[in-house]
Amino acid sequence: MNLARLVAEARPAVHWTDQPDAPDPRPPLRSGVSTDLCVVGGGFTGLWAALQALEEQPGRRVVVLEAETCGFGASTRNGGFADVSLTHGVLNGLAHWPDDFDTLERLGRDNLDNLLATVDRYAIACHAHRADEVAFATAGWQLDDLTEEAETLRQHGLAHTLMDQSAAQARVHSPTFHGGLAHHDTLALLDPARLVWGLADAVESLGGIIHDGTRVEGIDETNGRLTVRSGTHTVVADRVIVATNAWAEPIRQMRRYIVPVYDHVLMTEPLTSEQLEAIGWADRAGLNDSGHQFHYYRRTHDDRILWGGYDANYYFGNGMGPEYEDRRSSHELIARHFFETFPQLEGLGFSHRWAGPIGTTSKFAATYGTRFDGRLSWVGGYTGLGVGASRFGARVALDLVDGLETERTALRMVRRKPIPFPPEPLRSLAIQTTRRAIAKADRTGEEGRLLRTLARFGVGFDS
Repeated sequence: MNLARLVAEARPAVHWTDQPDAPDPRPPLRSGVSTDLCVVGGGFTGLWAALQALEEQPGRRVVVLEAETCGFGASTRNGGFADVSLTHGVLNGLAHWPDDFDTLERLGRDNLDNLLATVDRYAIACHAHRADEVAFATAGWQLDDLTEEAETLRQHGLAHTLMDQSAAQARVHSPTFHGGLAHHDTLALLDPARLVWGLADAVESLGGIIHDGTRVEGIDETNGRLTVRSGTHTVVADRVIVATNAWAEPIRQMRRYIVPVYDHVLMTEPLTSEQLEAIGWADRAGLNDSGHQFHYYRRTHDDRILWGGYDANYYFGNGMGPEYEDRRSSHELIARHFFETFPQLEGLGFSHRWAGPIGTTSKFAATYGTRFDGRLSWVGGYTGLGVGASRFGARVALDLVDGLETERTALRMVRRKPIPFPPEPLRSLAIQTTRRAIAKADRTGEEGRLLRTLARFGVGFDS
């Protein structure tokens, strides 16, 4: 099999947005504007912030400024996994926020319920549906980890099913599976681009204004209000929410805590009925494998397979841009892993290949901040779970910027920031050294001294 040819033949574009009915860009800001709330960033966080602000205070003037087009970044480049977890999983939540864990679990479930209710309320046609989330052990040592996780889930009353090898391979037919752990009632799958498009339409239906092609260059305080600058035009606002996530613009403080990690994705051509029968997977669960470096994969509504993850790349100086999006070696690597997982699909082609930056923090979950005496708030760093957690992040950012003391703002996750990443060149050195240690742990099944030390101090690197 010529993997290089298969990858080269895939269109270098994001499948979700490469659609004939994709909306046209909205017009950029062309004059000065005064508003109550200005949201910087038109991805999930920014759109959820605008929508919730308008729903809760009808008549509130809200302006969203997006540098490219709504959803340009991570919001449309992901797998469409909307998870209940606000903490990058149960184990990470217990490790970092044990006293708040039960509250975070409840808030996470309420958040996903409300996300899906919003989809229904505005008739957003994003193919959303609830599904199990299944982690498969692809090496013998991972079985012990899944067994320990299952016991933790049992102790906290969280629905799950632990599967041995035969049960795992019966559920999804792959010779690489040694066992599995299914999480029940924790996931919804959806088309992320259509969710973005629907949220933007909903914002406008309530009177919000969205400007694409409007890059914010700075934010200043002027006579007790905030001036958001874009070229020769300004938005003067009472309150500002910065929702730029991995881009960390224009608030430089965000760069201390959030680093961009490039994740790579392939989308297959639609499977035939024979190919679908060959792999099982009848229930359309969202899948991943359970190594430190992991793949995530799902069936789409038109029976393609999205396959992504594993090879997370950081570039010196928080490097970002289109030059990092078509890393052919990464796409060929995950293509090889795809056919190792599903050898019965040899001959299947890929229709699309893409990459995008994930904003990650040292605690693998979102972090928050304020400026200008609380009249500006920012949030980012969802570490791959932003499809669901971004709605909650937006809700917290609204609480902060409106000066509200709520159950959400009392959370330790909100009140205390993660340990910042060091400045360059130490940042790049630390991340690359950690990546090598993670790869070695996956090969040997044993965490080395570095990973154990990082875990002891509650820091790490993940996508």
